[in-house]
Amino acid sequence: MRAMILAAGRGARLRPITDKVPKPLVMAGGKTLIAWHLEALAQAGFREVVINVSHLAEPLMEALGDGSEWGLNIHYSVEPPGALETGGGIHKALPILGDGPFLVINGDIWTDFPLARLRAVKCEYAHMVLVPRPSDNAGDFALVSGRVRNSGDPLHTFSGITVYHPRLFAACEPGRFSIVPILRKTIDDHVVSGELHRGRWFDAGTPQRLEHLRDLLSSRP
Repeated sequence: MRAMILAAGRGARLRPITDKVPKPLVMAGGKTLIAWHLEALAQAGFREVVINVSHLAEPLMEALGDGSEWGLNIHYSVEPPGALETGGGIHKALPILGDGPFLVINGDIWTDFPLARLRAVKCEYAHMVLVPRPSDNAGDFALVSGRVRNSGDPLHTFSGITVYHPRLFAACEPGRFSIVPILRKTIDDHVVSGELHRGRWFDAGTPQRLEHLRDLLSSRP
């Protein structure tokens, strides 16, 4: 199984930090956000990783190189200015990701989720990792008997960690689009599986949340 890290976004919520630093290279706990992912993927047994790039692509690719520092082989999917959003970015990278299920993880999160477990997922269209809804979040999806639902009680938050099968994108055309409408439509067909992660998970996409994560990681033994 190959993995993809979504790293092409502008990081507008983290400005002015991301005016000069690509969001994946923002530091937390003595490492860049993307280095935490690369280490976790390598430890989980992944070897081929795709990273999509757009905003400040050159310094990001220069910093990561070919991935050998982590025992990985990094492939870059270069997107036009403004990037292609989540769906368009994944769709563009499909030729690199292969014919089977692949893992996608948002570049602006930090988690202790055991990624190795996802390598064994039997994915029909998508398998989503959800987390308990933070107090400042309205919630995204429900989970019933291992299937994701668009509504229900309680609602959980989408973690930004998903296994996709390429068939999910069979009707998509190249271009800029979000993955969310495609997921919601497929969820209505009752073919999207999921699980709830009750461990640590942080969205580092705003200055306040980034500082919270930094505080957490600085106190780790």
